[in-house]
Amino acid sequence: MKKLSLIVLAVLLAVVVSACGSKKNNTSNDTTPAGNTAANDSKANEGTQEVTLKVGATPVPHAEILKAIQPLLKEKGINLEIVEFNDYVQPNTQLYEKELDANFFQHTPYLEQFNKDKGYDLVNVAGVHIEPFGAYSKKIKKIDELKSGAKVVIPNDPSNGGRALALLAANKLITLKDGVGVAGTVADITENPKKLEITEVEAATLPRVLDEVDLALINTNYALEAGLVPTKDALFIEGADSPYVNILVARPDNKDSEAIQTLAKMLRSPEVKKFIEDKYKGAIVPAFE
Repeated sequence: MKKLSLIVLAVLLAVVVSACGSKKNNTSNDTTPAGNTAANDSKANEGTQEVTLKVGATPVPHAEILKAIQPLLKEKGINLEIVEFNDYVQPNTQLYEKELDANFFQHTPYLEQFNKDKGYDLVNVAGVHIEPFGAYSKKIKKIDELKSGAKVVIPNDPSNGGRALALLAANKLITLKDGVGVAGTVADITENPKKLEITEVEAATLPRVLDEVDLALINTNYALEAGLVPTKDALFIEGADSPYVNILVARPDNKDSEAIQTLAKMLRSPEVKKFIEDKYKGAIVPAFE
């Protein structure tokens, strides 16, 4: 009986040892492949993380230019999301509030005035193109036909309003106080020989009121959007040496990010230069070589 008990005990010990050894081997086999799979997944995903840039722009020409480089940015791992606006306020407001990563619609004088008025600190990242400002009419064919008391509309924002008045002065329709330059206002008009009735309206509405007035000084982006061809339809227009370069704008906290700098570089690339020259044929001029 004692001998039988010893035999049973020996068998039980052998079974336990065998089970423990089997469990140890199974644990090793399970964990090793899992670790390798994680490492492989990490390597597979390395360098493929896509960055999304949300950029505000007016439809023409800014959004068109951005759309032209979307595929090129995609190749560099940047998903460019374009948000179109038809005003000059929301793109800056939403950028400041971090609803956008950047915007592309304005020139430096406008940005500086906007920052001053709103207490913002938005920054110029890169200059891209110049949109020569023009004067348009559906009632006259040349400026000599402009009658006394004619109705003239200009943008109501300070930077573009001053720019419009400077253009009227350059074409000898009015005279401004000495030294005001493009910072002039209607109150700075010292001579108005034709007694022009000058009214300030929102820039985006200028093409819409063209039928109702004798002369409208319109930002090129809104002129193009309305189907006007600046080099053909404008009675007079700024030269290509205009200081109003349209710029890519960001915030101080993201202006130096790799994605923003890549976008800036692409907007000043040979591809964009060719696109601007081919599509706009002088109505818009690249601000870089």
